[in-house]
Amino acid sequence: MKLTLAAATGATGRLVLEQALEAGHEVTAVVRSPGKLPAGVAAVQADLSRPDPDALAAAVAGADAVVSALGPTAKAEAGVAETGTRALIAAMERAGTRRLVVLSAAPIGTVPTAARPDKPRHDPGDGPLLRLLTPIVKRALAGHYADVAAMEDAVLDSGLDWTIVRPPRLTDKPAAGAWRTAYGRNPRNGFTIARADLAAAMLRSIGDPAAVRQVLGVAY
Repeated sequence: MKLTLAAATGATGRLVLEQALEAGHEVTAVVRSPGKLPAGVAAVQADLSRPDPDALAAAVAGADAVVSALGPTAKAEAGVAETGTRALIAAMERAGTRRLVVLSAAPIGTVPTAARPDKPRHDPGDGPLLRLLTPIVKRALAGHYADVAAMEDAVLDSGLDWTIVRPPRLTDKPAAGAWRTAYGRNPRNGFTIARADLAAAMLRSIGDPAAVRQVLGVAY
């Protein structure tokens, strides 16, 4: 496949890139610092907090799918997930590219937004312990989650063939090679997943017809 990958040098994005290249896919990386990419990877330099519409349209043109691992990594970057994803969506619409896979987070199904103020208090997949812990995490990461929830709104309201992937706490452990999935909710009592398996799940979802226009929870 021909893929366009946003945030290809981040903690998860670099693993998506690595696995996509190993699988033989042709990848164009959309990154702020092309020098951080492996040699030979095609790149479009772009700051998705201040997107260039022409550069992004060129980056996604002809792609079979766009994969985004975009998200704020510090408080100063709050807003980049929504801003960058809206720009990617506009570029895809302009270029006629339809398949989009984006990285979100397990608690986002319970984070209200102006567009979706009536989200449930708890995710259906959360057991008693997660119902206790998730509100604490949401308070600690309120700005981050507000940005990601707004990003989800942009995806949900688009006319694209999207998949939103929601993992729980990410680790840097070696890939297990297996994980649980659930559509429209988090896997029951799913506490963690390794970034390497998350990357594999995101790539696998691209060609899965059942994942189109679905929120996909992934966890061990």
